Amino acid sequence: MTVQRILDEKGAHAPFVKPNASISDVLEMLESEDVGALIVSTDGVTIDGIISERDVVRGLRSFGSTILDHAVEDVMVTDVITCTADDPISSVIRQMDERQIRHMPVVDDGKLAGIVSIRDVVKLRLGEVESESNSMRSYISGS
Repeated sequence: MTVQRILDEKGAHAPFVKPNASISDVLEMLESEDVGALIVSTDGVTIDGIISERDVVRGLRSFGSTILDHAVEDVMVTDVITCTADDPISSVIRQMDERQIRHMPVVDDGKLAGIVSIRDVVKLRLGEVESESNSMRSYISGS
């Protein structure tokens, strides 16, 4: 099973914020989009970085109460780990675990094509387990 399956279910929408936006803007977008991370991009196509709730908390520790006025580029992560739609879900899970990340942008020919979160992966896996369980019950009961 590949990342494309998640994108097929949730869509390719990947909310992004510009590097010069304020952290206050980030918090508003995280809430309005109901996500835990935003892609940082000047054009919505190329990836300049990623900023998550965790990065904002780390920025709070570094900048104190002035964090809300700081720019995204002051806090964002620039070494972004990405995947492609053709990557196996198992590989994405492994990378998320090893690198302790919860969001992974999906790229296609170097362009932003979506984003996968650990929540998306867990939701997909739970659906698979439920389907397998139902199949086993039907097989055992002979129906």
